[in-house]
Amino acid sequence: MKQQGMTKGAVNIIGAGPTGALLAILLQRLGMTVTLYESRPDPRGNAGESGRSINLALADRGIHALKLAGVHDAIADTLVPMRGRMIHPLDGTQSLHLYGQRPSEVIYSVSRHVLNQALLEVAARNGVCLEFEHRLEETDFAAGSAQVRDLRRNTLLGIPMAPLLATDGAGSLTRRRMSASGLIDVTEADLEHGYKELSIPSRAGGYAMARDALHIWPRGNFMLIALPNADGSFTATLFLAKRGAASFEALDSPTAIRQFLSTNFPDAFALMPDCVREFQAHPTGFLGTVYADTWSVRGMAALVGDAAHAIVPFHGQGMNCCFEDCVEFAACVGRNATWEAVFDDFFMTRKPNTDAIADMALENYLEMRERVADPKFQLQQTLAMELERRHPTRFIPRYSMVMFHHEIPYQLARQRGLLQTRLLSDLTANAATLAQVDYARADRAISSMPPLAADTAPA
Repeated sequence: MKQQGMTKGAVNIIGAGPTGALLAILLQRLGMTVTLYESRPDPRGNAGESGRSINLALADRGIHALKLAGVHDAIADTLVPMRGRMIHPLDGTQSLHLYGQRPSEVIYSVSRHVLNQALLEVAARNGVCLEFEHRLEETDFAAGSAQVRDLRRNTLLGIPMAPLLATDGAGSLTRRRMSASGLIDVTEADLEHGYKELSIPSRAGGYAMARDALHIWPRGNFMLIALPNADGSFTATLFLAKRGAASFEALDSPTAIRQFLSTNFPDAFALMPDCVREFQAHPTGFLGTVYADTWSVRGMAALVGDAAHAIVPFHGQGMNCCFEDCVEFAACVGRNATWEAVFDDFFMTRKPNTDAIADMALENYLEMRERVADPKFQLQQTLAMELERRHPTRFIPRYSMVMFHHEIPYQLARQRGLLQTRLLSDLTANAATLAQVDYARADRAISSMPPLAADTAPA
């Protein structure tokens, strides 16, 4: 007889960012009674923080999750489509490299704050209990309970781990408590680079650059990117070493900041009138990857999203991966009869995929800051799209598999991507143009590969 999943019971979620809010919606819809705790004030009543987050890129995996939760329509009008990377070499020229070859193959720039507000509104309408200014302080895994401080009344509330789901981000207190108690083994791999958020304001009510692209200024060991916002501005982010000759540490005065930005990004610098003040006022953000050998403690508490597996942002998949977590977690609830079974199923299903996207995100940093400007790399990317046209179910560029095909698991995208990268390298070893590629050889190699998925052919 088919095992029935759980459809009733209380769930406490720590962290009301986008991941926690989406997870709350999906579990409430399954029939759970969900309480969502958040240490910050209700973001629906303020303009959000500035300088502390990278603009979010919404792709197919995230869109799929938002549609399942009934949230996508609420934010659709605020999404700004980006159909490719606009590369800005030092000489001031520009070139657009399309992400895909179909009109639907775009990614979207979205305000984290607007998205979070929309998710919380839907959560509230679905009956989720929202407790803002409530901070997790103590966890007792032996007793299966936790304490949350009501910051407005300065009182402690005891809550059961019935269960406790932690969606409290890359710096998760819950994860640190699990690790400190010897219940899980965690590695936090810091990237030697950090980031700082700057801004490019609108000009005469319009965009100062092309609005339908993610702009990249690749400079080898560092880079600047800019994503469009709905109001005509761009959120720019500088990725730079934390220490060394060219680093955040070295840029310790207005003169040094101005010289560095104007020398390395002259066209962007001309569009950022307030960049020196912003550089000094905004914190330097942390970049790193979190690896844990398990994500739960028996049937009491579990980590979901960045709390379990934070990744660097260079594939635009951090939020999308977390949203996919929420969908998979809800599916695990639907096919298991106990929380311990849910947690085990979730970990076994997701861990190979989150490890794969963590690796791909790190690899994409090198691609964005260096390889996008390399003619051989550009030829290989163009060839990849040509091979996709010829073999639409067997050859899909890795970037497209990750960004535009939620039905292809990250692990498969990485495994297939490695094979395809080797093939592209071989096919372009002695070719300088597409006309010089040995397509008969390519066709033989690709025909021997199994189809990626039944529904990946273009509509």
